[in-house]
Amino acid sequence: MPILCRVTRGDLTESIHVVFAVAVDETRHVFYTTGDPFYLTCIRSSLKPFQAAAAVKAGAVDAAKFSDQELALMCASHMGEDIHVKTARSMLDKLGLSGADLECGSHFPLDKITQRKMIKDGKNAEPFHNNCSGKHVGMLALAKHLGQGIKGYIQKEHPVQKEIFNLVNELTGAENIPTETDGCSAPTPFMSLETIARLFQKLAAGETPELSRVFDAMCSHPHLVGGTNHFDSLFIEALAGRGITKVGGESVRGVALKKPNGGSIGIALKILDGNFRALPLATMKLLEHLELLTDAELQKLYKFRTKILKNHNQLKIGRIEAIVET
Repeated sequence: MPILCRVTRGDLTESIHVVFAVAVDETRHVFYTTGDPFYLTCIRSSLKPFQAAAAVKAGAVDAAKFSDQELALMCASHMGEDIHVKTARSMLDKLGLSGADLECGSHFPLDKITQRKMIKDGKNAEPFHNNCSGKHVGMLALAKHLGQGIKGYIQKEHPVQKEIFNLVNELTGAENIPTETDGCSAPTPFMSLETIARLFQKLAAGETPELSRVFDAMCSHPHLVGGTNHFDSLFIEALAGRGITKVGGESVRGVALKKPNGGSIGIALKILDGNFRALPLATMKLLEHLELLTDAELQKLYKFRTKILKNHNQLKIGRIEAIVET
């Protein structure tokens, strides 16, 4: 049975979000699955740690003299806060490039406070504010390092994307992975949930120097991975070096955990209808059900165990709760 996220109005059920999930341990075996482990979905931004790892492996991150903070931003779906924009600009300065070289497109910051201030001040959105700008600066660094031109680095046949997909193929053992176009215009692959879980298990295990470096950068700089009140950032901060999570569009998520005994776990979740509102709750319910978090970690993330719904008069009118049916 899948995980169910029940949305109530009062005490009555109004909607239900269905969640599939897979968990893999260091033996490479699936030790837990709910729903269909072979469900094919788009990994979207959950691929970012591995896209960043490709740049690390190729030597592009060191060639650009990127810091660990900047490497963390390469893995981010950030909120467009000042620290995120400042870091992206710093990275481009190191490359001798500008915002005009980013091919991710522009949107206003996802952080509402920053967004409203920009609108009030009459400022326009720039590519730096795009939640994928860190990833794209990383791709520009890889393009420059490969020396085959930076224009069109988002195209599937560009050497940058070939380098990324060579690593993805190597990590997954898969070939001819189907791809489509992401919101930021870069190629994004479709994979089974089991494959995504295996990727994140390898990230937690630190099987290669590039994966270890990405994992450590994300753990060391959680705010750069997401931002204020962002679940990814709060989760990484709460686990204090023991785990990371990375969300992707249409409500997909990967989780990488180091076990106290030295083992590692990878988890993939997908809310089938693509709605984000229940994803943190589903993640927490699954981790609690599998007893993968300590009491202290659970306490730090307590607010994500149930979501209270309020109307425009701030009256409590319902809740969202996740249920693992056994």
